[in-house]
Amino acid sequence: MEGRTLPLRLLRSPRASSKWTPRFSSKTGGMASLSDSATHRATATEQSPIQAAPEFNLTTPASSNTAEPPQKLSLSKLRVVPTSASYFSGKPNFNDDLLKLQDLLRKYQTLPQCEPEEAPKVAWITYVVYRNSIGEEPVKAARYSHMVGVLKRLNLIHPSVRPLELEKELSRYRKAYNPQLNLTRPIIVDEFGRTRGVGRRKTSSAEVWLVEGEGEVLVNGKSLSQAFARLHDRESVIWSLKATERLDKYNMWALVKGGGTTGQAEALTLGVTKALLAHEPLLKKPLRQAGVVTRDPRRVERKKPGKEKARKMPAWVKR
Repeated sequence: MEGRTLPLRLLRSPRASSKWTPRFSSKTGGMASLSDSATHRATATEQSPIQAAPEFNLTTPASSNTAEPPQKLSLSKLRVVPTSASYFSGKPNFNDDLLKLQDLLRKYQTLPQCEPEEAPKVAWITYVVYRNSIGEEPVKAARYSHMVGVLKRLNLIHPSVRPLELEKELSRYRKAYNPQLNLTRPIIVDEFGRTRGVGRRKTSSAEVWLVEGEGEVLVNGKSLSQAFARLHDRESVIWSLKATERLDKYNMWALVKGGGTTGQAEALTLGVTKALLAHEPLLKKPLRQAGVVTRDPRRVERKKPGKEKARKMPAWVKR
């Protein structure tokens, strides 16, 4: 418990210890019966109600006969109780935060809620940021995910009736900025009727310009067959136009760099999709069904030491 300051809370029994003395009944001349004892206890309770124990005095009162000063009691006889119930656990800071959020949820769970899609968009701090903020406590990612679930449930409470105590606690776990409020820059059609789309895949990046025409395609100043030898790569480049039946309605030229032929072809696919959506926004649904609206985030997994590839192990030889 080095480095932690504990407040002292002194415990004392509210009832003083006293020896039991037998009572005699005046009617029978012998021991009091059980009914007499019960009646006596009920009368005593009505006359003298139970009161809380007085505050513990750390000094002994001075004697009236002597002029000795009051003496302090020994601290070894006092019991030290930490204020936090999770002080002796392995991760007290995390447990205190989680218990506080659960208490707030139990306290305000009856307040009006809004639908999940109408709730305020919030970006919570990451697991690494939270772990660094509470010190070197061994908090697992699964435990922090449970805390984020409680935060999301509290965030569903309608902002108009949200108490100040709850809002102050939620602000501790919000990011300083909200990336969900960032708006994408719209792609516009210039004075020449061209639209520009940028696509990326693995380490390849492509810039695509699209304009109404007869279906001509140029990639880095070359025709499609010269730029890509594989049929699958050529199909990937024009797949957005082919899925929407726009092959003979637009001319396309592009600049692509980085990566291999497969990465370049799929980067061109995303660039063509963005440029086509600027011309015809109503094509977003069929393009999404074709699977060309979202970027593919997969990358090659790095090689590990002691292995031949990312996961392939060398052949085991007995001797």
